[in-house]
Amino acid sequence: MEISGSRRIAAPREQVWGALTSAEILKSCVSGCEEMTGGPEKGFEAVVKQKIGPVSARFRGSIRLTNVVPGESYTITGRGKSRAAGIARGVADIRLSDVEGGTQLDYAVKADVGRKLAKLGRRLIDGLVVRMADSFFDGLQLAVEGPIEPAAPADVTEESDKKPGWFGRLMGKQKA
Repeated sequence: MEISGSRRIAAPREQVWGALTSAEILKSCVSGCEEMTGGPEKGFEAVVKQKIGPVSARFRGSIRLTNVVPGESYTITGRGKSRAAGIARGVADIRLSDVEGGTQLDYAVKADVGRKLAKLGRRLIDGLVVRMADSFFDGLQLAVEGPIEPAAPADVTEESDKKPGWFGRLMGKQKA
């Protein structure tokens, strides 16, 4: 399975790079990640729990960074094993560039599974890979940009001053 995409992150490239090389932030971005240790120089070790269709599994694996150009790009390679599910492998090329208002993150991901996971069906696995990638980059964006501030509430009139909407009229709540 191969997917690619890009994200605009409202933060300087150095901040995005720092997040992409932090075990703590990476752990928070990987759905189901229970443990992440290590660093960019020697790699990371991770434990991730996932439910894939009818299979619930805990993967133990390693993640390595290669082709590192600090602040600009790297290739991240991960491999995980689970007794219950089999093997999952993935490679992603990550590239950062400056854009107005922040950083553009471009990615290309290749993922593959083996053993029991391969028997679940390509469509199920492909959908999972897309959801995990979206979840990861959503989490990264939130970790770097911070939560979005909620909009200030609009002035609300007294309930008795409101005219009933279509739902209120349907339910028989007419204005007296």
